[in-house]
Amino acid sequence: MLALTILGNNSAIPAFDRNPTAQILQTNEESYLIDCGEGTQMQMSRYKIRRSKISRIFISHLHGDHYYGLIGLITSMSLLGRTQDLHLHAPEALEQILKLQLDVADTHLSFKLHFHPLKTEGIIVDDKKMIVECFKVQHRIECWGFLFREKKNPRKVNAERAAIYEIPAAFYDKLQQGQDYVNKKGTIVPNEEVTIAAAKARSYAYCADTIYDESLVDKIKEVDLLYHESTYLKHLHERAAMRFHSTTQQAASIAKLGNVKKLLIGHFSSKYETLEEFLPEACEVFENTELALEGVCYKI
Repeated sequence: MLALTILGNNSAIPAFDRNPTAQILQTNEESYLIDCGEGTQMQMSRYKIRRSKISRIFISHLHGDHYYGLIGLITSMSLLGRTQDLHLHAPEALEQILKLQLDVADTHLSFKLHFHPLKTEGIIVDDKKMIVECFKVQHRIECWGFLFREKKNPRKVNAERAAIYEIPAAFYDKLQQGQDYVNKKGTIVPNEEVTIAAAKARSYAYCADTIYDESLVDKIKEVDLLYHESTYLKHLHERAAMRFHSTTQQAASIAKLGNVKKLLIGHFSSKYETLEEFLPEACEVFENTELALEGVCYKI
């Protein structure tokens, strides 16, 4: 399973029952929190997101609507008796901010918090099943996007077919890696005769607050799901540029240029009471677009 649940889709401040940015990317084994705006832990409770499954938190930048909910979430985890380590990937200055907040409250966490400062583009997580990369986006302050890529799953051995060719179980690991089998007579048993291809590895790219920037295309090319901020409707493209944000059609253009499978747009300006114009505008440029709606789980 790889699925994305939107906890907050608004920009700047909570408005019209929309909350500041926060998302949960879930696998079968663990969850990743991407940004943590005000009210995130309340949204997690509302949508039954388990805090205990969150192994890593990724913060794109230090505008408040992307991290003001973090200290509350971290201390709640401790109050609930968390013991497993938590990894935080964020701009370097956030470490000092958290330390100050914990120190003045004389708070001692019940778990180990590992802080990983974002300094250069590239791989920041390489574990058994997932690779995570960070890349720079163009905003008013230092800001990062994230690319999540599943590692390619091994092929599945068809035990019945393998038995027909008398392939020993000790060779199964090599079959899973794609190797052919050569029997004692020197006959080659093609790998595809005795294995089944695994499901394609999936990918998700998160483009946080950013001006329209075509250099992002190479970073997000051909991902299964792209989230790109879309703060304004298209007629406010000058305001978007001035504030280092993007419009509906600018987000859709990045998706189209990147040949992605699906686009999610969010980070909606609080000037809009309703979102009804956002989707039609984006779909004019990139048809397979959806709004990032709070509480909705998007399977990747």
